[in-house]
Amino acid sequence: MAKKSWIARNEKRKRTVEKYAEKRRQLKEAGDYEALQKLPRDASPTRVRNRCSITGRSRGYIGKYGISRIKFRELALEGKIPGVRKASW
Repeated sequence: MAKKSWIARNEKRKRTVEKYAEKRRQLKEAGDYEALQKLPRDASPTRVRNRCSITGRSRGYIGKYGISRIKFRELALEGKIPGVRKASW
């Protein structure tokens, strides 16, 4: 489980990105890069980190399912992810 502060910080970044999304789009269209630099750093969508929705783990993230590889494996073995089955050949 990731530290609660890391998860909270990432959630705060998501809210900031959402708040400034329209303003960033307008400034980019206008080509006003000086005003774009004056926005908060966390307003940039690249600052948001993909994290597991269950554990908060940042590495080994599977985007299609929104969870980490470890949690994915556990849930798949328990049969809780529809359409996913352990491979055998």
